[in-house]
Amino acid sequence: MIKLHDKHFKPFISATEINDAVQRLAVEIANDVGDEIPVFVGILNGSFMVVSDFVKEYPKPCEVTFIKLASYEGVKSTEDIQRLIGLTQDLTGRTVIILEDIIDTGNTLAEVHRIFENEKVKSLKIATLFYKPEAYKKDFKLHYVGIEIPNKFIVGYGLDYNGLGRNLPEIYQIKETQHMTNLVLFGPPGAGKGTQADFLKEKYNLVHISTGDVFRYNIKNETALGMLAKSYMDKGELVPDQVTIDMLNAEVEKNTDANGFIFDGFPRTNTQADALAKLMDSKDSQINAMIALEVDDEILVERLLSRGKTSGRSDDADESIIRNRIAEYYDKTAILKDFYSAQNKYFGVDGVGSIEDITVRLSSVIDGL
Repeated sequence: MIKLHDKHFKPFISATEINDAVQRLAVEIANDVGDEIPVFVGILNGSFMVVSDFVKEYPKPCEVTFIKLASYEGVKSTEDIQRLIGLTQDLTGRTVIILEDIIDTGNTLAEVHRIFENEKVKSLKIATLFYKPEAYKKDFKLHYVGIEIPNKFIVGYGLDYNGLGRNLPEIYQIKETQHMTNLVLFGPPGAGKGTQADFLKEKYNLVHISTGDVFRYNIKNETALGMLAKSYMDKGELVPDQVTIDMLNAEVEKNTDANGFIFDGFPRTNTQADALAKLMDSKDSQINAMIALEVDDEILVERLLSRGKTSGRSDDADESIIRNRIAEYYDKTAILKDFYSAQNKYFGVDGVGSIEDITVRLSSVIDGL
Protein backbone atom coordinates (compact mmCIF):
# COMPACT_ATOMS: atom_id res chain seq x y z
CA MET A 1 0.00 0.00 0.00
CA ILE A 2 1.24 3.50 -0.84
CA LYS A 3 -0.10 6.99 -0.17
CA LEU A 4 0.07 9.83 -2.69
CA HIS A 5 -1.26 13.16 -1.43
CA ASP A 6 -4.55 12.27 0.28
CA LYS A 7 -5.21 8.94 -1.49
CA HIS A 8 -4.14 5.38 -0.78
CA PHE A 9 -3.28 2.95 -3.57
CA LYS A 10 -2.87 -0.83 -3.54
CA PRO A 11 -0.63 -3.01 -5.77
CA PHE A 12 -2.42 -3.97 -8.98
CA ILE A 13 -0.16 -4.88 -11.94
CA SER A 14 3.45 -5.97 -11.48
CA ALA A 15 6.44 -4.74 -13.48
CA THR A 16 6.78 -8.23 -14.98
CA GLU A 17 3.18 -8.20 -16.22
CA ILE A 18 3.70 -4.75 -17.73
CA ASN A 19 6.88 -5.85 -19.49
CA ASP A 20 5.14 -8.93 -20.92
CA ALA A 21 2.30 -6.78 -22.28
CA VAL A 22 4.73 -4.28 -23.86
CA GLN A 23 6.63 -7.12 -25.54
CA ARG A 24 3.39 -8.60 -26.93
CA LEU A 25 2.36 -5.24 -28.37
CA ALA A 26 5.77 -4.72 -29.99
CA VAL A 27 5.73 -8.13 -31.66
CA GLU A 28 2.11 -7.81 -32.81
CA ILE A 29 2.62 -4.37 -34.33
CA ALA A 30 5.92 -5.34 -35.97
CA ASN A 31 4.23 -8.32 -37.64
CA ASP A 32 1.42 -6.12 -38.94
CA VAL A 33 3.65 -3.31 -40.22
CA GLY A 34 6.12 -5.56 -41.96
CA ASP A 35 9.13 -3.83 -43.53
CA GLU A 36 7.56 -0.37 -43.43
CA ILE A 37 9.11 2.15 -41.04
CA PRO A 38 6.30 3.43 -38.84
CA VAL A 39 6.15 6.62 -36.82
CA PHE A 40 5.20 6.01 -33.21
CA VAL A 41 3.56 8.99 -31.54
CA GLY A 42 3.52 9.09 -27.74
CA ILE A 43 0.98 11.17 -25.85
CA LEU A 44 2.68 13.08 -23.05
CA ASN A 45 2.95 13.13 -20.13
CA GLY A 46 1.81 9.63 -19.27
CA SER A 47 3.17 7.62 -22.19
CA PHE A 48 6.89 8.41 -21.78
CA MET A 49 7.56 5.14 -19.96
CA VAL A 50 5.59 2.86 -22.27
CA VAL A 51 7.06 4.53 -25.38
CA SER A 52 10.60 4.18 -24.03
CA ASP A 53 10.16 0.48 -23.20
CA PHE A 54 8.17 -0.22 -26.36
CA VAL A 55 10.76 1.09 -28.83
CA LYS A 56 13.46 -0.91 -27.04
CA GLU A 57 11.40 -4.04 -27.68
CA TYR A 58 10.42 -3.11 -31.25
CA PRO A 59 12.53 -5.39 -33.48
CA LYS A 60 12.67 -3.21 -36.59
CA PRO A 61 13.58 0.39 -37.55
CA CYS A 62 11.05 3.01 -36.44
CA GLU A 63 10.68 6.70 -35.71
CA VAL A 64 9.36 8.25 -32.54
CA THR A 65 7.82 11.62 -31.77
CA PHE A 66 5.56 13.09 -29.09
CA ILE A 67 2.61 15.39 -28.71
CA LYS A 68 1.49 16.70 -25.35
CA LEU A 69 -2.14 16.76 -24.26
CA ALA A 70 -3.67 17.25 -20.84
CA SER A 71 -7.02 15.86 -19.70
CA TYR A 72 -6.80 14.77 -16.06
CA GLU A 73 -7.68 16.75 -12.97
CA GLY A 74 -7.21 14.75 -9.79
CA VAL A 75 -8.62 11.28 -10.41
CA LYS A 76 -11.09 12.12 -13.20
CA SER A 77 -10.67 12.37 -16.95
CA THR A 78 -12.11 15.72 -18.07
CA GLU A 79 -13.93 16.63 -21.26
CA ASP A 80 -11.54 19.56 -21.77
CA ILE A 81 -8.46 18.36 -23.68
CA GLN A 82 -5.66 20.88 -23.91
CA ARG A 83 -3.08 20.63 -26.69
CA LEU A 84 0.19 21.77 -25.17
CA ILE A 85 2.73 20.53 -27.74
CA GLY A 86 1.75 19.65 -31.32
CA LEU A 87 3.40 17.85 -34.22
CA THR A 88 6.68 19.20 -35.54
CA GLN A 89 7.24 16.99 -38.59
CA ASP A 90 5.57 16.18 -41.89
CA LEU A 91 3.81 12.81 -41.69
CA THR A 92 2.29 12.78 -45.17
CA GLY A 93 2.02 9.23 -46.50
CA ARG A 94 3.39 7.68 -43.32
CA THR A 95 1.95 4.90 -41.17
CA VAL A 96 1.36 6.48 -37.77
CA ILE A 97 0.72 4.48 -34.61
CA ILE A 98 -0.40 6.31 -31.49
CA LEU A 99 1.15 4.84 -28.35
CA GLU A 100 -1.08 5.56 -25.38
CA ASP A 101 -0.44 4.61 -21.79
CA ILE A 102 -4.15 4.32 -21.00
CA ILE A 103 -7.50 4.79 -22.71
CA ASP A 104 -10.57 5.22 -20.55
CA THR A 105 -13.32 7.62 -21.75
CA GLY A 106 -11.67 8.15 -25.14
CA ASN A 107 -11.78 11.95 -24.89
CA THR A 108 -8.07 12.21 -25.65
CA LEU A 109 -8.54 10.03 -28.73
CA ALA A 110 -11.07 12.50 -30.09
CA GLU A 111 -8.43 15.24 -29.93
CA VAL A 112 -5.81 12.92 -31.47
CA HIS A 113 -8.08 12.27 -34.46
CA ARG A 114 -8.69 16.01 -34.87
CA ILE A 115 -4.93 16.58 -34.92
CA PHE A 116 -4.35 14.01 -37.65
CA GLU A 117 -7.39 14.60 -39.84
CA ASN A 118 -5.43 17.08 -42.02
CA GLU A 119 -2.03 15.37 -41.87
CA LYS A 120 -2.67 13.11 -44.89
CA VAL A 121 -1.11 10.10 -43.20
CA LYS A 122 -1.23 6.71 -44.93
CA SER A 123 -2.91 5.13 -41.92
CA LEU A 124 -3.53 6.00 -38.29
CA LYS A 125 -3.71 3.23 -35.73
CA ILE A 126 -4.18 3.28 -31.97
CA ALA A 127 -2.21 1.19 -29.48
CA THR A 128 -2.69 1.39 -25.74
CA LEU A 129 -1.04 -0.43 -22.88
CA PHE A 130 -4.06 -0.16 -20.56
CA TYR A 131 -7.72 0.00 -21.57
CA LYS A 132 -10.87 0.50 -19.48
CA PRO A 133 -13.72 -0.96 -21.56
CA GLU A 134 -16.34 0.02 -18.96
CA ALA A 135 -15.36 3.68 -19.27
CA TYR A 136 -14.86 3.92 -23.04
CA LYS A 137 -17.50 6.17 -24.63
CA LYS A 138 -16.20 6.72 -28.17
CA ASP A 139 -16.44 4.83 -31.45
CA PHE A 140 -12.79 5.06 -32.47
CA LYS A 141 -11.26 1.68 -33.19
CA LEU A 142 -8.51 0.49 -30.87
CA HIS A 143 -6.14 -1.60 -32.96
CA TYR A 144 -3.82 -2.88 -30.22
CA VAL A 145 -4.60 -3.36 -26.52
CA GLY A 146 -2.13 -4.58 -23.91
CA ILE A 147 -4.17 -5.12 -20.73
CA GLU A 148 -7.87 -4.53 -20.07
CA ILE A 149 -8.53 -3.19 -16.57
CA PRO A 150 -11.56 -2.20 -14.45
CA ASN A 151 -12.77 1.37 -14.38
CA LYS A 152 -10.75 2.41 -11.34
CA PHE A 153 -8.08 5.09 -11.14
CA ILE A 154 -4.49 3.83 -11.39
CA VAL A 155 -1.03 5.32 -10.94
CA GLY A 156 2.50 4.23 -11.76
CA TYR A 157 4.50 3.49 -14.91
CA GLY A 158 4.08 7.05 -16.17
CA LEU A 159 0.60 7.62 -14.77
CA ASP A 160 0.20 10.11 -11.94
CA TYR A 161 -2.14 11.43 -9.32
CA ASN A 162 -1.70 15.19 -9.22
CA GLY A 163 1.94 14.91 -10.23
CA LEU A 164 2.96 11.97 -8.05
CA GLY A 165 3.44 8.31 -8.95
CA ARG A 166 4.83 8.48 -12.48
CA ASN A 167 8.16 7.01 -11.37
CA LEU A 168 6.70 3.79 -9.94
CA PRO A 169 7.69 0.71 -11.98
CA GLU A 170 4.42 -1.07 -11.09
CA ILE A 171 0.76 -0.08 -11.38
CA TYR A 172 -1.23 0.74 -8.25
CA GLN A 173 -5.01 0.98 -8.05
CA ILE A 174 -6.85 3.51 -5.91
CA LYS A 175 -8.20 2.11 -2.66
CA GLU A 176 -11.63 3.64 -2.24
CA THR A 177 -12.17 2.53 1.34
CA GLN A 178 -15.74 3.27 2.30
CA HIS A 179 -15.12 3.03 6.06
CA MET A 180 -17.84 0.42 6.33
CA THR A 181 -18.67 -1.75 9.31
CA ASN A 182 -19.58 -5.16 7.91
CA LEU A 183 -20.85 -7.86 10.23
CA VAL A 184 -21.69 -11.53 9.88
CA LEU A 185 -24.46 -12.09 12.43
CA PHE A 186 -25.04 -15.60 13.72
CA GLY A 187 -27.28 -17.11 16.34
CA PRO A 188 -28.98 -20.45 16.92
CA PRO A 189 -32.72 -20.78 16.30
CA GLY A 190 -34.54 -18.83 18.99
CA ALA A 191 -31.58 -16.59 19.89
CA GLY A 192 -33.38 -13.45 18.72
CA LYS A 193 -31.02 -12.75 15.85
CA GLY A 194 -33.71 -11.18 13.66
CA THR A 195 -34.86 -8.85 16.43
CA GLN A 196 -31.29 -7.71 17.16
CA ALA A 197 -30.53 -7.25 13.44
CA ASP A 198 -33.46 -4.81 13.24
CA PHE A 199 -32.10 -2.78 16.18
CA LEU A 200 -28.52 -2.76 14.91
CA LYS A 201 -29.35 -1.71 11.38
CA GLU A 202 -31.28 1.27 12.73
CA LYS A 203 -28.69 2.25 15.33
CA TYR A 204 -25.68 2.06 12.99
CA ASN A 205 -27.44 2.77 9.69
CA LEU A 206 -26.45 -0.61 8.32
CA VAL A 207 -28.13 -2.59 5.55
CA HIS A 208 -29.44 -5.96 6.69
CA ILE A 209 -28.92 -8.59 3.98
CA SER A 210 -30.75 -11.81 4.78
CA THR A 211 -29.85 -14.57 2.34
CA GLY A 212 -33.35 -16.01 2.59
CA ASP A 213 -34.94 -12.65 1.79
CA VAL A 214 -32.55 -12.11 -1.13
CA PHE A 215 -33.40 -15.52 -2.60
CA ARG A 216 -37.13 -14.94 -2.23
CA TYR A 217 -36.86 -11.49 -3.85
CA ASN A 218 -34.90 -12.75 -6.85
CA ILE A 219 -37.14 -15.75 -7.40
CA LYS A 220 -40.37 -13.77 -6.97
CA ASN A 221 -39.21 -11.06 -9.37
CA GLU A 222 -37.82 -13.63 -11.81
CA THR A 223 -34.42 -12.00 -12.08
CA ALA A 224 -31.76 -13.84 -14.09
CA LEU A 225 -30.09 -14.94 -10.87
CA GLY A 226 -33.41 -15.89 -9.32
CA MET A 227 -34.36 -18.07 -12.26
CA LEU A 228 -30.92 -19.67 -12.22
CA ALA A 229 -31.20 -20.42 -8.50
CA LYS A 230 -34.72 -21.80 -8.98
CA SER A 231 -33.50 -24.15 -11.69
CA TYR A 232 -31.19 -25.81 -9.18
CA MET A 233 -33.79 -25.81 -6.39
CA ASP A 234 -36.41 -27.40 -8.65
CA LYS A 235 -34.00 -30.28 -9.28
CA GLY A 236 -33.37 -30.67 -5.56
CA GLU A 237 -29.79 -29.48 -5.95
CA LEU A 238 -27.86 -26.98 -3.86
CA VAL A 239 -27.58 -23.53 -5.37
CA PRO A 240 -23.89 -22.95 -6.27
CA ASP A 241 -22.05 -20.54 -4.01
CA GLN A 242 -21.25 -18.24 -6.94
CA VAL A 243 -24.95 -17.68 -7.63
CA THR A 244 -25.48 -16.65 -4.00
CA ILE A 245 -22.41 -14.40 -4.07
CA ASP A 246 -23.67 -12.75 -7.26
CA MET A 247 -27.00 -12.05 -5.54
CA LEU A 248 -25.22 -10.56 -2.52
CA ASN A 249 -23.02 -8.49 -4.81
CA ALA A 250 -26.14 -7.05 -6.44
CA GLU A 251 -27.50 -6.09 -3.00
CA VAL A 252 -24.20 -4.46 -2.02
CA GLU A 253 -24.14 -2.55 -5.31
CA LYS A 254 -27.64 -1.22 -4.61
CA ASN A 255 -26.37 0.30 -1.35
CA THR A 256 -22.91 1.67 -2.16
CA ASP A 257 -23.41 4.62 0.18
CA ALA A 258 -24.27 2.44 3.18
CA ASN A 259 -22.30 2.62 6.41
CA GLY A 260 -21.98 -1.14 6.19
CA PHE A 261 -23.86 -4.42 6.04
CA ILE A 262 -25.20 -7.12 8.34
CA PHE A 263 -24.93 -10.47 6.55
CA ASP A 264 -27.49 -12.92 7.88
CA GLY A 265 -27.54 -16.53 6.72
CA PHE A 266 -24.30 -16.36 4.79
CA PRO A 267 -21.57 -17.59 4.92
CA ARG A 268 -22.13 -21.18 6.08
CA THR A 269 -18.79 -22.72 5.06
CA ASN A 270 -15.15 -21.68 4.87
CA THR A 271 -15.41 -21.59 1.08
CA GLN A 272 -18.34 -19.20 1.33
CA ALA A 273 -16.49 -17.09 3.91
CA ASP A 274 -13.55 -16.82 1.51
CA ALA A 275 -15.90 -15.81 -1.30
CA LEU A 276 -17.53 -13.15 0.88
CA ALA A 277 -14.11 -11.80 1.87
CA LYS A 278 -13.15 -11.49 -1.80
CA LEU A 279 -16.45 -9.77 -2.58
CA MET A 280 -15.88 -7.16 0.11
CA ASP A 281 -12.23 -6.74 -0.90
CA SER A 282 -13.41 -5.92 -4.42
CA LYS A 283 -15.39 -3.08 -2.80
CA ASP A 284 -12.23 -1.96 -0.95
CA SER A 285 -13.85 -3.13 2.27
CA GLN A 286 -13.83 -6.19 4.53
CA ILE A 287 -15.80 -8.25 7.04
CA ASN A 288 -15.03 -6.66 10.39
CA ALA A 289 -16.53 -9.27 12.68
CA MET A 290 -18.57 -12.42 13.05
CA ILE A 291 -20.87 -11.88 16.03
CA ALA A 292 -22.66 -14.92 17.42
CA LEU A 293 -25.43 -14.79 20.00
CA GLU A 294 -24.78 -17.49 22.60
CA VAL A 295 -27.76 -19.01 24.41
CA ASP A 296 -28.03 -22.23 26.45
CA ASP A 297 -29.75 -25.03 24.52
CA GLU A 298 -32.50 -25.53 27.10
CA ILE A 299 -33.42 -21.86 26.97
CA LEU A 300 -33.55 -22.04 23.16
CA VAL A 301 -35.85 -25.07 23.27
CA GLU A 302 -38.12 -23.33 25.76
CA ARG A 303 -38.23 -20.14 23.65
CA LEU A 304 -39.02 -21.99 20.42
CA LEU A 305 -41.73 -24.16 21.95
CA SER A 306 -43.30 -21.02 23.35
CA ARG A 307 -43.01 -19.31 19.96
CA GLY A 308 -44.55 -22.32 18.28
CA LYS A 309 -47.81 -21.75 20.13
CA THR A 310 -48.37 -18.54 18.16
CA SER A 311 -46.06 -18.73 15.10
CA GLY A 312 -47.88 -21.58 13.39
CA ARG A 313 -44.50 -23.04 12.36
CA SER A 314 -44.43 -26.82 12.63
CA ASP A 315 -40.66 -26.81 13.27
CA ASP A 316 -41.26 -24.68 16.39
CA ALA A 317 -43.70 -27.19 17.85
CA ASP A 318 -41.66 -30.42 17.87
CA GLU A 319 -38.88 -30.60 20.47
CA SER A 320 -36.85 -33.22 18.58
CA ILE A 321 -36.89 -31.08 15.42
CA ILE A 322 -35.87 -28.04 17.46
CA ARG A 323 -32.92 -29.88 19.00
CA ASN A 324 -31.82 -31.10 15.56
CA ARG A 325 -31.95 -27.53 14.24
CA ILE A 326 -29.83 -26.32 17.14
CA ALA A 327 -27.30 -29.14 16.65
CA GLU A 328 -27.08 -28.36 12.93
CA TYR A 329 -26.42 -24.70 13.75
CA TYR A 330 -23.51 -25.56 16.02
CA ASP A 331 -22.04 -27.94 13.44
CA LYS A 332 -21.97 -25.15 10.85
CA THR A 333 -20.99 -22.33 13.19
CA ALA A 334 -18.07 -24.22 14.71
CA ILE A 335 -16.29 -24.20 11.34
CA LEU A 336 -16.81 -20.48 10.86
CA LYS A 337 -15.92 -19.75 14.47
CA ASP A 338 -12.46 -21.17 13.79
CA PHE A 339 -12.25 -19.29 10.48
CA TYR A 340 -12.96 -15.88 11.98
CA SER A 341 -11.16 -16.57 15.27
CA ALA A 342 -7.96 -17.08 13.27
CA GLN A 343 -8.41 -13.48 12.07
CA ASN A 344 -9.37 -12.20 15.55
CA LYS A 345 -12.81 -11.41 14.17
CA TYR A 346 -15.02 -13.78 16.17
CA PHE A 347 -17.10 -12.34 19.00
CA GLY A 348 -19.47 -14.41 21.12
CA VAL A 349 -22.17 -12.36 22.87
CA ASP A 350 -24.42 -13.53 25.71
CA GLY A 351 -27.90 -13.76 24.20
CA VAL A 352 -29.78 -14.23 27.48
CA GLY A 353 -31.60 -11.31 29.06
CA SER A 354 -33.86 -8.50 27.93
CA ILE A 355 -33.78 -7.36 24.32
CA GLU A 356 -32.32 -4.04 25.47
CA ASP A 357 -29.54 -5.71 27.48
CA ILE A 358 -28.53 -7.90 24.54
CA THR A 359 -28.51 -4.87 22.24
CA VAL A 360 -26.17 -3.09 24.64
CA ARG A 361 -23.78 -6.07 24.58
CA LEU A 362 -23.81 -6.23 20.80
CA SER A 363 -23.29 -2.48 20.56
CA SER A 364 -20.29 -2.70 22.84
CA VAL A 365 -18.63 -5.15 20.44
CA ILE A 366 -19.43 -3.05 17.37
CA ASP A 367 -18.29 0.18 19.00
CA GLY A 368 -14.96 -1.46 19.77
CA LEU A 369 -14.28 -2.53 16.18
